[in-house]
Amino acid sequence: MKVIDLKTNNLEQTFNQLKADLGGRLDSAHKEYALEIDNNMAKGEIKGVSVNENISFLEYNITFENDTVIARNTPTTNPIYFLYCSEGQMSHGFGLNSKQRSLNQFQTGIFASDPHKTSCFFFRKGQTVKFSNISFDTQSSTKDADAINLLQTQLLKTFMPKGDKEIFAYIGSYNLRISEKIQQLEAIKQKGIVRQLLTNGIVHMILALEIEQHNEDTKNGITNFGSLSRGEMDTINELSNFIQNYPEIKYTLAYLSKKGGMSPAKLQEGFKLLHNRTVSDFIRNTRVETAENLLKTTDLNISEIVYTVGLTSRSYFSKIFKEKYNCSPKYYQENQYSVAVTA
Repeated sequence: MKVIDLKTNNLEQTFNQLKADLGGRLDSAHKEYALEIDNNMAKGEIKGVSVNENISFLEYNITFENDTVIARNTPTTNPIYFLYCSEGQMSHGFGLNSKQRSLNQFQTGIFASDPHKTSCFFFRKGQTVKFSNISFDTQSSTKDADAINLLQTQLLKTFMPKGDKEIFAYIGSYNLRISEKIQQLEAIKQKGIVRQLLTNGIVHMILALEIEQHNEDTKNGITNFGSLSRGEMDTINELSNFIQNYPEIKYTLAYLSKKGGMSPAKLQEGFKLLHNRTVSDFIRNTRVETAENLLKTTDLNISEIVYTVGLTSRSYFSKIFKEKYNCSPKYYQENQYSVAVTA
């Protein structure tokens, strides 16, 4: 087993040490880092961005050639780790020989401990893993103290160990909304200050969704993932992607149940777990978002767009569009044209 021992939470130093231990090519610009690796130790990429003095975001999309542990012992910053697994499986433990808690695909995990504990991320040999790690340093810098004081106070109150406990460990329910935000992060093409603002906004949104997931699980007393199996959750994800790719199909609960090979009740349960929406609400929201993109990027008229996204009533479309975007489709489309004319 290979152990990579990180003694810093500074992102630049972290990537320099990862490169020293794993090899590869390291690129950096504007507080963003990307380490590409293709050798006998690992294949894939590790990316990271420094959001501010206290928050950093790392994303691993990697396959290790041997069982590998990334150990982090940073007592001076003592971070809270917010993890999300997009693909595969990885585990977290407080020490090399400690109990390991596994994160499967679409699961969140939040981990914190007393400063003397080491946070260890365990990767299995030959398994491709894609997961993100938001580190929130619990020791404020003077520079950012005023800006993050409220957030830091809340995070310390909620996630740091209390009383005689030395660790805080939480494995959450399945959540696809976080996966969608990570995809948005990867899709950013802008440069400079625009890229930085978009990146920071999405990372904060991911952090908010992970905290919300914990709060919802705590409120609902969730300690497992309902009656659905791992395979059934994968099927829900596939059905979600199918609906997003083909919003024009006349969907029914019976059609989707047959396509997914599961009961309507399990179908509804899966969509609530992954999207926090019913099946019909997910379909409706997908159609409205697709329509908004068509209004912005095509010359189709509103009636054509209504048909394209699988709806039949223009008045109903106008109603649900206004509920989501607080303006009519006609107003939105006309103002797209006016902007284009004056540009």
